[in-house]
Amino acid sequence: MMRVQSVLADRDVAALVVCDPANLYYLTGYNAWSFYTPQCLVVPAEGAPHLFARAMDAQGAHYTAALGPHHVHGYPEHLIHRPDLHPFDWIAEQAVDLGVLPSGPGSRILVELDSHFFSARGYIALQEGLGGVGIADSAELVNWVRLVKSPAEQDMLRYAGQIAEHTMLTALGAIEAGRRQNDIVADIQHAQTAGLEGIGGDYPAIVPMLPTGATAGTPHLTWSDRVMRYGEAATIELAGVYQRYHAPLARTVSLGKPPAHLVDCAAAVSEGYAALAEELRPGRTSHDVHTAFTTAINRHGLSKESRIGYSIGIGYPPDWGERTVSLRTGSETVLQAGMAFHVILGMWMDGWGYETSEPVLITEHGPERLTSVPGGLTIKT
Repeated sequence: MMRVQSVLADRDVAALVVCDPANLYYLTGYNAWSFYTPQCLVVPAEGAPHLFARAMDAQGAHYTAALGPHHVHGYPEHLIHRPDLHPFDWIAEQAVDLGVLPSGPGSRILVELDSHFFSARGYIALQEGLGGVGIADSAELVNWVRLVKSPAEQDMLRYAGQIAEHTMLTALGAIEAGRRQNDIVADIQHAQTAGLEGIGGDYPAIVPMLPTGATAGTPHLTWSDRVMRYGEAATIELAGVYQRYHAPLARTVSLGKPPAHLVDCAAAVSEGYAALAEELRPGRTSHDVHTAFTTAINRHGLSKESRIGYSIGIGYPPDWGERTVSLRTGSETVLQAGMAFHVILGMWMDGWGYETSEPVLITEHGPERLTSVPGGLTIKT
């Protein structure tokens, strides 16, 4: 919280309105499936923050958020899903009365304008309620503060990695010809939730993804009740989650002997991962990492223009990425110890695909893999 308020003071900004549930969790510990209705944390440049949520959800904040009882406020139920009123009408009025948001021209605040859970109607209601206060985009201020993980956060990610490993091994064992995709995913979701002895699992920000056969050339497909068939390949992408910290992991499985082009692609990508891993260390840039990978796969006649990874940590639906650093060409972000990434190497072709990924933590000595699941193509005969 102090780091965020220090930035606000440096920028001469009165307050920050936080709507991303991952940032609410990071700053206060508030954790509930309440983000489908308007809610926010108002962080003034000086003083304690105040949480505003639906009245029934505000009760839950008293149990999970590190806020005093007078710093959690629940708006009335009659504001839910109204065409003529909006919860941010009430939030703006209350925040001004409490002195945590300014009113009238001459002041400036930051708002998470690109948050998945801050709507255009919410923006209009807030703007009108503050009577001319200047509103600017926060540009993911809190997300960037979250980028370098504390030792305690690094341990959370390691626990999440253990759950990811357990879940992926469950998935690799569950994929068999003749089984329905939904039955396989049921096994995956059970493993995600059960976790391990002493390390309970949690729900992921993204559901398991299982593109299969011809659709393996397209990322982000989920599942159906289609039966798996011998002779086809499937890509699996999932995450282990511990106390909202995510360790995503992807692998590709071939049911039966794989075609030569899939084997060759897997070998080239493995070579590419070995090359980029040499650059995943403090002082290197995101561009360096991407270049190492693409240079390696170019030697095999393959290319990849899209990013090959992004920062990870706390996640809530619909995304487990932090929306800060991307490992891509042209990005000059300098890597630091304590950053964590999902290095995802997806090669999506016409009618087929290969995907493998690793959750990694940057240490002073290089990348620390958060799982030990064998890489490369898994072949089940």
